Amino acid sequence: MSGSISNQTSLLSAAAQAAKTNAIAANSSASAASAASSSTALSSIADNFNSFLTMLTTQLRNQDPSAPTDADQFTSEIATFAGVQQQVNTNTNLNQLISITQSGQVVSGNSLVGQQASATSAQMPLQSGTGNISFTTTGAEPVAIAVTDSSGNVVRSVQETSSAGSNSWTWDGKDNAGNTMPDGAYGVAVETQDANGNPLAIPFTVKGTITAVSKAASGDVMLNMGAESVDMNAVTGIGSSA
Repeated sequence: MSGSISNQTSLLSAAAQAAKTNAIAANSSASAASAASSSTALSSIADNFNSFLTMLTTQLRNQDPSAPTDADQFTSEIATFAGVQQQVNTNTNLNQLISITQSGQVVSGNSLVGQQASATSAQMPLQSGTGNISFTTTGAEPVAIAVTDSSGNVVRSVQETSSAGSNSWTWDGKDNAGNTMPDGAYGVAVETQDANGNPLAIPFTVKGTITAVSKAASGDVMLNMGAESVDMNAVTGIGSSA
């Protein structure tokens, strides 16, 4: 294995910190925030629509009989009213259409259950005591891999020398002390060195067996590999291509 002892320690430390960050980020409430944002946007339009309607009816009720609202101005206000109403209806119908499409994707996606899949994710699924990741390096170089639990605690860290091109690493589900860890979703990171010997993150994909296809609270279609759940858009391969 190439690299000095200090560089090796630095790589392991960088991988551990990155894996911890990945684990904590993956357990955040990003999906719930996305759903709330969409709901708030539509609610804001609806509130503006109701406020406009209230102002228009108040104006009509309190106008001076001797000097009624100009016809052109009134027509313009009615047109604005109709435009806002149409926008609310369009957004509502669009959300319903998206929901129907996503539900259809979930139903059709259930045929994938039992197949192998690879995906871009900050977490690695541990299924039946085994976890897998794949990554690519331009040459033989030292790489550090760290695995953390959902709280960010490092449970496994290794340093190996990669091969030029595609590489894979299989976790046997045991921690650094040799204890068997329970199946679940674990944060993972892969680090190497740049030309100056500084830690450099290596992109990777995780692999697992598809156990279910579901729809998140945000409406996104999710592919489940045991306790790990990834957006369908993050899937890079299914079956023999995984």
